Amino acid sequence: MKFQLYKTDNSMSFKFEKLIIWQKAMDLAEKVHAATKAFPKEELYNLTSQSRRAADSIALNISEGSISQSNPEQNKFIGYALRSLAEVVTCIHKAKRRNYIDESTFTELYQDSFNLMNMIVAFKNNLK
Repeated sequence: MKFQLYKTDNSMSFKFEKLIIWQKAMDLAEKVHAATKAFPKEELYNLTSQSRRAADSIALNISEGSISQSNPEQNKFIGYALRSLAEVVTCIHKAKRRNYIDESTFTELYQDSFNLMNMIVAFKNNLK
């Protein structure tokens, strides 16, 4: 199975904007942000903030790595993106355990995270 790295849209300026993993990471971050709006006020500086920062960090690291001149440098940032994704998964588990999100929201975020993880790992393996 051939792994598709880029979307073929010539209207975008930066290389990372064409990366499907960057686009999916951007989508996931928006979903996490929306889900955390319903978290209790006392979580604002804890789980809400951590969830949002971890989700945003995925796309940020993908974009930062994409401008690297070497594969080892890009690999490092892709690794950071994967670590941030693991944080997101842990945050959504915590949110579910604390009844801040329902089963349906958890399942959607978890599935999106799992699919993105597989795509990022495939991308990383393609760099070698």
